[in-house]
This record gives sequence, structure tokens and C-alpha cells, in this order.
Amino acid sequence: MTEWIKTERIADGRVVLAGDLNIAPLEHDVWSHKALLKIVSHTPVEVEKLKRVFDAGEWIDSLRRFVPENEKLYTWWSYRAADWAASDKGRRLDHILVSGALGGALTGLDILREARGWERPSDHVPVSIELVL
Repeated sequence: MTEWIKTERIADGRVVLAGDLNIAPLEHDVWSHKALLKIVSHTPVEVEKLKRVFDAGEWIDSLRRFVPENEKLYTWWSYRAADWAASDKGRRLDHILVSGALGGALTGLDILREARGWERPSDHVPVSIELVL
């Protein structure tokens, strides 16, 4: 992905890159940085590889534009927790990156946390951004 972004100059235009990337790159993207350093989705190898993708273009981390890096931010909670909301042991595995050309158009973020409590929910919750173009 890194080479594709660089070679094709993907981030040079007005681009949104979104998806369940299954990597929680920042310390506050997981419930316990120390406990999860050897757990898939937050290992140093994964975090470094995702950082390379982010650095391959002028990407803006939309979610962190609205939620500072020193605050917890989750989009996923395991099915294994008896009470996912009470334990709140989540991870941010879903990302929305925008190219630098769209950075000024970012006006909102919505993480539909309550969807995790719906009947037969996904372990991921819907995440959306608002752009005024």
C-alpha cells in the first residue's frame, strides 16, 4: 500500500482512505498500551508498517483531528467481554484518512458507540466524518 500511495501519488488529490485496518497505532487507541504491545493489532511491527502508510502521503488522521491523541478513542470492542461498555476495553481499529487537500474541509466526526449495544451488533461501530466541500 505504501508503494502504491507513493508511486501513484494517491494522496496528492482530494482523497479519502477509510477502512477497518485492524491496527491501533497510538497509545490511547487501546485500553492498555502496555498490555497490548504483544497482541495482534497493536504490536510495534504493525504500528510501524501503518505509520509508513500514513507517511507515504500527506494524510490527516480525521478521527484524531477531533479527538486529541492523549484521549482514549475506540471503534471496536471484543465480543468476549461480558459487559463491553462497563469494561470499556476497546481499540481504534477503524480509520478515516483524508489527503491534505481535504484537511480544511473536515467539519465533523461521529462515532456511533451506542451501535455496539444493539441487538446482534458488530464488534466495530460505525464511524463517519463530515466534509464541507
